[in-house]
Amino acid sequence: MSNAQSHNVIETEEDQKLNSRLKSNPIAIVGMASVFAETKNLEQFWDNIVESVNGIQEVPEDRWAVDDYYSSDKKEADKTYCKRGGFLPEIDFDPMEFGLPPNILELTDITQLMSLVVARDVLADAGISDEAAYDRDKIGITLGVGGGQKQIGPLTSRLQGPVLDKVLKASGVSESDRNIIIDKFKKAYIPWEENSFPGMLGNVIAGRIANRFDLGGTNCVVDAACAGSLVAIKMAVSDLLEHRSEMMISGGVCCDNSPFMYMSFSKTPAFTDGEDIRPFDENSKGMMIGEGVGMIALKRLEDAERDGDKIYAVIKGIGSSSDGRFKSIYAPRPSGQVKALKRAYQDAGFEPSTCGLIEAHGTGTKAGDATEFSGLNTLFSENNEQRQHIALGSVKSQIGHTKVAAGTAGLIKAALALHHKVLPATINVDQPNPNLDIEQTPLYINNETRPWMPRADGIKRRAGISSFGFGGTNFHFVLEEYKASHDKAYRLNEVPQTLLISATNKQTLVNTLSDCLSKLSVSEDLQPYAFNALVKEYALKTPEKSLARCGFIAKNATQAIQQINAIVSQLANDESTSWSKPTGIYYRQSALETEGKVVALFSGQGSQYVNMGRDLTCNFPSMLATSTAMDKSFSDAGQAQLSATVFPIPVFSKEKRSEQEEKLRLTQNAQPAIGAFSVGLFNTFKQAGLNIDFATEGIALVN
Repeated sequence: MSNAQSHNVIETEEDQKLNSRLKSNPIAIVGMASVFAETKNLEQFWDNIVESVNGIQEVPEDRWAVDDYYSSDKKEADKTYCKRGGFLPEIDFDPMEFGLPPNILELTDITQLMSLVVARDVLADAGISDEAAYDRDKIGITLGVGGGQKQIGPLTSRLQGPVLDKVLKASGVSESDRNIIIDKFKKAYIPWEENSFPGMLGNVIAGRIANRFDLGGTNCVVDAACAGSLVAIKMAVSDLLEHRSEMMISGGVCCDNSPFMYMSFSKTPAFTDGEDIRPFDENSKGMMIGEGVGMIALKRLEDAERDGDKIYAVIKGIGSSSDGRFKSIYAPRPSGQVKALKRAYQDAGFEPSTCGLIEAHGTGTKAGDATEFSGLNTLFSENNEQRQHIALGSVKSQIGHTKVAAGTAGLIKAALALHHKVLPATINVDQPNPNLDIEQTPLYINNETRPWMPRADGIKRRAGISSFGFGGTNFHFVLEEYKASHDKAYRLNEVPQTLLISATNKQTLVNTLSDCLSKLSVSEDLQPYAFNALVKEYALKTPEKSLARCGFIAKNATQAIQQINAIVSQLANDESTSWSKPTGIYYRQSALETEGKVVALFSGQGSQYVNMGRDLTCNFPSMLATSTAMDKSFSDAGQAQLSATVFPIPVFSKEKRSEQEEKLRLTQNAQPAIGAFSVGLFNTFKQAGLNIDFATEGIALVN
């Protein structure tokens, strides 16, 4: 046996040894929290994803003066040709909550402050609070952190006084004037004090979290460029597999969209000169950067089940690789990426073709996307002749490339997709790059949020996440859903909620509405909780016939306040016993005047259309369950699943859409599709408290 062969045997045996640990000890994601562009928390992040919200904007005025650093000329020295990106929203921060003296805030990097907020939220989401009994010595934290923090810039600039002095002296400025100018120059930057050094250090981000939340496990950060957060999560998984910790907090942090960062990517050059990020699109011109913090809480699956934890998804495989010797240190290499992909699915122990969603690195650069797609196609085409059955996307199209936090952003998106049974959209893809020849591959661009239907063979839903970094480092994670269906949740995402408020008479109803306004009149950060409590208190259920009642639809606290104010105003000026508004407001003094029975009328043949009930199926488990049952009936009969016809993959031409519509129009598809949709609606309304005496189909009434 040659040395090379011997090495391969040893490597394979070692791989199998490592793989078996994760196979026998899967890792559960039991908590998540995030702050990314235009999203203050995990719920908003998911809502923006499924609603295809574009979080990219111009550089805010309070960040830096665009005119000082921007030029449309890509070659102009010391100028950036990009002035758009993903920026963190304003977050309420109480330094005393985290034990920080207010006087050190100026000296503390924003990454340390924002990480405290997200760490607090991820611990709470995982069921760990100051009141919760848990051995903090068994909780560790590993984070992906970039090489530099914002505070390094001003602290370094302050040291340039001698350089400025020489320039001024050479320009003939007197010593006294030079001293005045240099003193003013230094005052433009934060001072060097005892808190300046720890305030700028990357490792202190994790250290400050461990200190504040009294964590006694592993505490460190790692830098692997844009793959950094997946590296950190891999370290956390290893800690759990080695039983060094019982819970690990991990993720990535990057809050630096400073002029320095814009200059770095402008001169590479990697930025787009367009208005948005278009991964895998024919008009893709480059990337944009974003700010963000994402963290997840991990436990061994058996421990999470024992403790009754909420489980978002399960980590089944991890693959990593280096590009090795190549033409450039930062040029992506398809074969290097394929190595990481193969190792991840070998680690997971199942075929790559069983994966239903790939959250790509997808930066939007032509070279990077083409390289990544080539690697994905190589892997997923192996022993797989099926075409366009794996959804491909990138959250960077919505929040920008969050650098070292990018892997966590993608992993959180994929975990939520598995948890909610939804294939989330990737925005800004109008036409896939024709050079990818994507229709002849197992992949398709998912630019529409769609239900993620179960597979006919019963294999659980699975997702892969890629993250690659400068220097030729490649990482790929494989996740699997924990449960195939939801048995408790009524609504999963932030969708318009129906509230029904009742009282003995009109005046008492007005008083109750005023009380609701008081409950919603809290700080912006607390409003989501107040609104959710109101929804729970006034969930849709049939009141006594004699009671006055009003119903309205609102998506959040802001809309609820607007609707309630409109109702109170209307009640004060209207003496009628009942009315409704096109804005979704309904009032009735009582139900005593209504007589007769209630009938549910459903649509008949000819009412079908592609993607009918798509949003409802994404948001209501009752709708998803009905479609799943119909799919099973089709599969049992040896036919393709009906959902693939009702919710087909996105297409990018009118001709292909017409073909999809024609297929659904066939009686053998249209009738069961309408039937499944009607039954799903009926079951959903029953959950909401609707009681009917009989139902019929619209076409039957016409006849």
